Amino acid sequence: MDWSELAKQVIGLGAPALGSALGGPLGGVAGKILAEALNAPAATPGAVQNSLSGADAAKLAEAEARWVEMIRTEAETQRSAIAETNRTIRAEMSSRDSVQRYWRPLYALELTFECAALWSVIVYDFWAGNVRTLEALMNANALLISYWGFRFGVLGVYVSGRTREKLCGAEPEPAGAIGRLVKAVVKRK
Repeated sequence: MDWSELAKQVIGLGAPALGSALGGPLGGVAGKILAEALNAPAATPGAVQNSLSGADAAKLAEAEARWVEMIRTEAETQRSAIAETNRTIRAEMSSRDSVQRYWRPLYALELTFECAALWSVIVYDFWAGNVRTLEALMNANALLISYWGFRFGVLGVYVSGRTREKLCGAEPEPAGAIGRLVKAVVKRK
C-alpha cells in the first residue's frame, strides 16, 4: 500500500488539499502530517488507514490546516527569494558601473581573440613544420577540451541570458546622446 491509495478516502472525509498531496510527489510528507494528527502508531499508509476508520473530523481538519500552512509558508519563502533575486537583477541593470555593464561582452571578445591566437599558433607551427608544439598540444588534449568546454559554456550562458534580457525589454538605457540616437534609429526599423 502507498500514500496515493489513501488520497480519495482523505478527500472524501473533508481534507481535499491533504488528500491531493497524498497522491502526488509530496505524499510521504503529507502522510506524516496526517499520521501525527491522527495519532497513528506509525507514519505508514497502513497505519494511517487503520486510524482513518475512527478518525475525529476535528483531527482531520487540524491535519488539513497544518498542510495548508506548510504549503503557504513554502510559497512565501519562494516568493521572498524570487523578489530578492529580481531586486538584485534590477540593481545590476541600473548600475552605471562600467565593469558590471561590459564584463560579458569583454569576456566574449577575449575568448574570440584567445581562439584566434591558438589557431594562429597551430597554423604557423604546422606550416613551419614545428612538430614539438603540435605534439605538446596533442598531449594536453584532455586539458584543452575541459578548458574550452568550460569557457564556451560560460559564453553560452551569457548569450542565452543576454537574449532573455533583450526579449524582456530589460536593456539598460543607453548612455549619452549617441546611445539614445542609436536606440531611436533601431526602433524605427
